[in-house]
Amino acid sequence: MSATKKYAAEGLGTFALVLFGCGAAAIAGVSATGPSGLGLLGISFAFGLAVVAMAYTIGPISGCHINPAISVAMCVAGKLSVKDLIGYVIAQCIGAIAGAGVLYIIASGGAGFEMGEWALGSNGWGEGYLGNYDMQSAFIAELVFTFLFLMVIFGTTAKNASPQMAGLAIGISLALIHFVAIPITGTSVNPARSLGPALFAGGMALQQLWLFIVAPVAGGILAAVTRKIFIDD
Repeated sequence: MSATKKYAAEGLGTFALVLFGCGAAAIAGVSATGPSGLGLLGISFAFGLAVVAMAYTIGPISGCHINPAISVAMCVAGKLSVKDLIGYVIAQCIGAIAGAGVLYIIASGGAGFEMGEWALGSNGWGEGYLGNYDMQSAFIAELVFTFLFLMVIFGTTAKNASPQMAGLAIGISLALIHFVAIPITGTSVNPARSLGPALFAGGMALQQLWLFIVAPVAGGILAAVTRKIFIDD
């Protein structure tokens, strides 16, 4: 598969993830002050099902990373070249920004629309954000849940695993992570997913963006190292 097709697939997949997942949160499900409408359960499944759908749509083309933390982990594990890592991350960020842009256009057409703090499903922490968890809790949650997410991905995409079930298992694991982490940070485990909405929301969402880049990438690297040392032959 050509590099251009792989990068385009990653951009499309991340676009869909942000539009479906953050769209469910911003339009139908949850605000920075608490869940409403679709609620926590619905938001969790929206993100999980978006990954399942994209896994079977673009998985054969690019592997369906749609997440810089996954691409970095795959590079550390020797499963992705540095060149493709750069291409994947750029495409993922562009896709996420485009997805958030389309979401903004749609959401702004609603009666009484206001951006407010942490708008468009942005991630965050602290006073005024969902469960009011502090920065330490937010960082640990993002690092640990990304680590577990990558362990599932490495396991389900291993040579002796069933490739037909990988997308479903990965999507379910992402939904499980959201069940726990939404009240803490809104759940990122994906720097691109956090970047898109934060650029449009500005304010606290943009100020706190660093955590949703550093913690997921660190968690992904930790999973790659753990897998290589303790599991892989």
